[in-house]
Order: sequence, then C-alpha cells, then structure tokens
Amino acid sequence: MMSIDTVRMAGRNVLPLVEGGKGVSVSTGISAGHWAAAGGVGTVSAVNADSYDEAGNRIPQIYSGRTRRERHEELIRYAIDGGITQVKIAREIAGSNGMLNVNLLWEMGGAELVIEGILEQAPGLIDGLTCGAGMPYRLSEIAARHNVHYYPIVSSARAFNALWKRAYHKTAELLGAVVYEDPWRAGGHNGLSNTENPLQPEDPYPRVAALRKAMNQFGLDSVPIIMAGGVWWLEEWAHWFNNPEIGPIVFQFGTRPLLTQESPIPDAWKRRLRQLHEGDVYLNRFSPTGFYSSAVNNSFMRNLRGRSERQVAYSSEPVGEHDTPHGIGARKREVWMTAADREHVLAWEAAGYTEAMRTPDSTLVFVTPEESRVIVADQVACMGCLSECRFSNWSQRGPNYTNGAKADPRSFCIQKSLQDIAHVDDSAGQAAADEVVDHNLMFGGTNAWRFGNDPFYASGFTPTVRQLVEQIMTGR
Repeated sequence: MMSIDTVRMAGRNVLPLVEGGKGVSVSTGISAGHWAAAGGVGTVSAVNADSYDEAGNRIPQIYSGRTRRERHEELIRYAIDGGITQVKIAREIAGSNGMLNVNLLWEMGGAELVIEGILEQAPGLIDGLTCGAGMPYRLSEIAARHNVHYYPIVSSARAFNALWKRAYHKTAELLGAVVYEDPWRAGGHNGLSNTENPLQPEDPYPRVAALRKAMNQFGLDSVPIIMAGGVWWLEEWAHWFNNPEIGPIVFQFGTRPLLTQESPIPDAWKRRLRQLHEGDVYLNRFSPTGFYSSAVNNSFMRNLRGRSERQVAYSSEPVGEHDTPHGIGARKREVWMTAADREHVLAWEAAGYTEAMRTPDSTLVFVTPEESRVIVADQVACMGCLSECRFSNWSQRGPNYTNGAKADPRSFCIQKSLQDIAHVDDSAGQAAADEVVDHNLMFGGTNAWRFGNDPFYASGFTPTVRQLVEQIMTGR
C-alpha cells in the first residue's frame, strides 16, 4: 500500500484526486458532491446539465425556436438552469468544506454566457472553473470577476506558455492548478496538434516535466499539475510523487467514476464498460468540433467510419482524371470522377448506399436514403451546442451565424447523441437499452477496458464513490 498525502491546492488541503468533468449530464451534482465529500475535488459539468421540475422529474430539453439562433438562446437557458441545479445538489452533498469545480468546454455554444449565468445565480457555491477544448484566454478574467480559482486544461507546455503570456499572468493568484490532459489517453475531446501522430502515443512524463519547467519559470513552483488521461492505479505513477521534475502533482479520474453507484449513466452503459477489451477505445476525428476525440469503437463509430470510407472526389465538369460522368440525386445531375472511383460508387449503390451527399472538401459520401434523411433532419434541427459546428455549419458569431462552409455529412449531431446515451431508458429492457448505447457516441479514456480485468470490480461489484476513492488511495 502506498502512502499518499494530501496536496495544497487553491489554498486548501485536499486528496490528490480530481473527478474529471464529463458532459452531457454525466458529471452531475450527485457524483461531484460525493467525490468532494470523500476528500477529493468534485467536478460538475456545465455542458447541458439536467434540471428538474417541482416533482423532481427531469425537464426534457425540447427546442421550439424557429431559427437556429432562437434555439441557441433556448440551449443557453437550459444550460444555465441545469448548471445551477447540479451545483446546488453537489454543494448540499459535499458540505461547506468540500471542494467543487465546474467544468466547461470553451468551444461549447455560449460558453461564457453559461458560466457567467451559473456563477451569478449560484454565488459562493463554486470553488473553481476547469476549462479546455480550445484556448480559453478569458477564463482568468471570468474567474477574477467572481473570485474563484481557475484550472486551464492544456496538452503541452507551449499551450500553457501562450495562455500565461496573453492573459493568465494578470491573475496568477487565482490559478488553482494546471491540468495536463494527455491527448492520446484521455477520454472525450483531446488536444492533439497537427504535428503529433494520433497513432504514436508519447510518454507523458517528459511532456509534464516540460510543463513544470515552464511553470517554474513563471514563479508557479507551488501550483500543482493535474495529470489527466490514462490514470488507473496510482502505484503505476509512484515515480511522479515527491519528484522535483514534476513538482506538486494531482491525478484526475474521468473514466473510473463512470462505474460507481452514484454515477448517473444508465445501466446499459455500465454493462458495456465491463465488456470492453484493450483497443476498444480509439482516437477519431469525426467530432463536429474538428478536434480528435476518444470514444468506444461501437456501431455508432463504425457507421461513421464506413460513411467516410464511401467517399470519392468529384468535379462539376471534366478535369484531368475526373473524366467519367455519373448522375446523382433525383434528377441524376452529372458530376465527374475518376473511372476507378465510379466503379466503387456503382458497387456502393448496388449495396443500397444510393444517396450522394456533398462535403466541404469537394467530395461525395454515399449513404442509404434513410441515413440521408436523418442527417438532413439533424442538420436542420441544429440548436448551436458548439461555438462552431462543421456538421451543421452553425457559428455563434453573427451576422450570418454560419461558418461559411457546407454542412459536413461525415460528422454528426453531438448534442443529440450525447443526450440519447445519457438518458437511456433502462426500463425498456436490456436488449433495447444495449442497442441505444451501441448506436450512440460513448466517450471513454483508453484505459476503460481495465474495468473488465481489475479485481476491484470482480463479480459485478459496483463501488460507491467513497469506496472508489478509498481504493484509489491505496495505490491500486
């Protein structure tokens, strides 16, 4: 058994364990509150959190606005109401001494309006803001206005250096910690740069050591680094403790809290976690954000991969090797492609993939008529859950509220899929619930397969949050 001490963070002593924020409706007030009550740092997700009516029933997020902008404003109201609801629940469970942070994605739709709304209407309940998925330069300004600490999420020393020099040096006293989120191992959206190979994970140690060196140069020697991504047993990280190259270190757990009694995810999702094998979680670039993300390779992901594989380049007139015509659409309007590509297209059409959909890259993807209808309907129903969405071409920036590109059918409506998997109706029967989980986006860290062979979870054991925290503190 390891001897693991508390760490000084944001002026308080806490266990070096942070619950990773997971939206939509996954890192709730219940899970975060219990994590904080157990001595760690609980995290409430502000990404479209659930709110409830007076009877305690979840309020469905239904959009009635006629335009995307109107629906976007509805989404912001839902997000603020849900965030306040979950923060209040978390604080009631955690008590006045528990440390509670709120997690938001900088690239989510209306991010600044949402977090400002939550902070203004839930004063004194939140200790800090954790933020990633982009470069949140204004995070420190928001934290300073409300006198809370802030925790930027970065994947390299270079990213933190840019944030510090542009903004964070002005509010150094409120920097609670810096989260290093490993871009190869963490679940959800990851910060891989264009120079990094998604198929060749790098050792996090030298990357975190470089981050510490940069922080020390700015006088941040005592500010902890939070290691996020790939953390399971702390004994596997023993050489990071009391290490001057790493400095004060805290560990974030995003995947493991999914399988607890307080975790709000449906039973079907929890069952699937126990069935994963090594390699079942992989990096992909189908997200409408444009970022890489780490998700379970289920039917949903295989369908997206197949959609992109049924793709050919085309031109509106014969150019070079694009000398072979092919009619697409109800009117069989001619486009031009290579002869070899047309042979592929004929085979796809024979297999039922008869609908050609244009992408922003002058390519066509071929899907079934039913899939085409769903894609178009989802694009039309866009409610602006992201600041920029390549799937629907939405942008929250006026005056046109479009990113200027064609809507991209190779992606998907992330809001719809995350809402569906978070709110599976287990009462519909195991087979039906498992089907929903298999056909929606299921984020997870690359170590999620370890649920199946960790003896802690043997015989179907599901711990409480406190039992999980106690187990983690043993080192394994």
